Amino acid sequence: MSDFRRITDTFYASPQIDPAQVGEAKEQGVTLIVNNRPDGEEAGQPEGAAIEAAAHEAGLDYVAIPVSSAGFSQPQVEALRDALGQAEGKVLGFCRSGTRSTFLWSLAQAANGTEPDTVAAAALSGGYDVSPIRPAMDALYANARG
Repeated sequence: MSDFRRITDTFYASPQIDPAQVGEAKEQGVTLIVNNRPDGEEAGQPEGAAIEAAAHEAGLDYVAIPVSSAGFSQPQVEALRDALGQAEGKVLGFCRSGTRSTFLWSLAQAANGTEPDTVAAAALSGGYDVSPIRPAMDALYANARG
């Protein structure tokens, strides 16, 4: 059973998934899977290539935007913004716990000009506290607003 956590009507975050859960994601309307976890981060972790193959077999799009312990970068935020902008349905982001996926989504939303309080409330509705990245969200939001 999956732990897909609804952040918005179109974005879900999840702890690590395996290839068998891709079908469940499709059944829930997911059209794009975003892998935010680097391969080899933990022993026994499913390889991204196996999840990508399962996604493609199920007719889903897949993109890897790994986020390591080094943190987030502007290219990662831009990559997610691009992926979200091209998605034609629900998006499922996953990492070890779902936190990095939610953080990256939150940064992308702020960079798109969505008010950080709105973003934080959505993240919290899925069980994720984005307060550790709030200064970065505020900066991206301010930059987006010009």
